[in-house]
Amino acid sequence: MSRQEVTSDQVAAAADSLQNDGKRVTIEAVCELLDGASVNAVHKHLSAWRAAHAKPAPAPKLDIPEPIATALGKWAQQLAEEAGAGVRDALAQSEEDLEVLLKSGEQFEAEREELLAEVARLGEEIDQLSTELRDARRIATDALVGKAKDQLAIEGKDSQLADLRQQIERNVTAAAALSDARLNAEMELVGAVTARDNFAAEIKELRARLASRQTDRAS
Repeated sequence: MSRQEVTSDQVAAAADSLQNDGKRVTIEAVCELLDGASVNAVHKHLSAWRAAHAKPAPAPKLDIPEPIATALGKWAQQLAEEAGAGVRDALAQSEEDLEVLLKSGEQFEAEREELLAEVARLGEEIDQLSTELRDARRIATDALVGKAKDQLAIEGKDSQLADLRQQIERNVTAAAALSDARLNAEMELVGAVTARDNFAAEIKELRARLASRQTDRAS
């Protein structure tokens, strides 16, 4: 399935729809609604949507029941649980999002390997075609020049030699255009590989961030 870029409005509309239906607003759920959307783009816009729709944690109740000693302990425990609930939910959601991104990154890695193999194959074909093209140019030039010499020896007309030279130049120009087209195709593939490498670097950074969060949470 081809990936397409989405706008923040499209992601926000999909997230609102999931929330109104009482469903969890996750990257995978939004991607399902926006068929073919880029996981990376959805994550960027969904993070902004979550920040705009984040609800502040409810203020803890400060009523101290009787007897004071027992009630104070229960109150402190309730306060800690309510204060940490929002943080735990946000952390769990972030970890889930990172897992989705990491899975997507693994898929991109596989596609990148396939693309590298394709670039290598096309490079071999281009080398072979370049060799064949040089040989064809040499053979065509020799044949046309030989024909020109023979015809001039028979007819002695300089105008025919000029026409034949122009024909040689046209053939050589056409062959050069074919070679340039092959070279441009190879450069486009190299550019695609560079883009995949950049994405792989982003995935590596995300993995490092996930590991750091897990370490902080454990401590």
